[in-house]
Amino acid sequence: MFKKVLINDDHDAILSNIVEVLAEFNVAAIEKSQYCDEAFLKMKKAAFDAAHYDLLITDLSFKRDHRTVNLESGEALIAKLRIDFPELPIIVYSMNDQLQKVRQLIKTYGINGYVCKDRKGSLELADAIAAIANGEHYVSPQVRRALSPKSQLEIDDFDITLLQLLSKGLSQEEISGDLKTNAISPSSLSSIEKRLNKLKSQFRANNAIHLVAITKDLGVI
Repeated sequence: MFKKVLINDDHDAILSNIVEVLAEFNVAAIEKSQYCDEAFLKMKKAAFDAAHYDLLITDLSFKRDHRTVNLESGEALIAKLRIDFPELPIIVYSMNDQLQKVRQLIKTYGINGYVCKDRKGSLELADAIAAIANGEHYVSPQVRRALSPKSQLEIDDFDITLLQLLSKGLSQEEISGDLKTNAISPSSLSSIEKRLNKLKSQFRANNAIHLVAITKDLGVI
């Protein structure tokens, strides 16, 4: 079982709830942070002191306040930690139930668990901790379809790539050039226009700016 755990969440009530869940497993050392930069520094210092954390539980969304931060989200924290701590067990505990986001975190960063914050969140978090301690993975039932290659996701990886490029302010011509440079197909202007029109219709967006705003709010990009 885990001996030293770091919880990263900006809500006091959630932090207290997670501490209660961990107490059931007799975790010896539980530490908390409310900023992703703070969590990263705690991880680095623990490693320097040869007192590594053996589990991270983190949210994805963090509200901005007066502090200037470098890591604005749990995903940014995970991406940076994976460089120095590729084997660190990570559980995401989030309100976000978008299949694309779950799929991306598992595929790109190899997170070990994804638990949705809802009525059964505490119970599922306990199940996730137990599963991961036994070398298994855990994903909440409501987003488990993200693991299936046959899952009919709302949008695919190519759509996400288009939206990410669009969010950077690139024109369709520039998006086409970027796709060609990175050998991503289809890359023709007609294909890009057709796919973006499909996405605008799917998300009921009035224009490209509206589409980016909606998909950002949903956590797709």
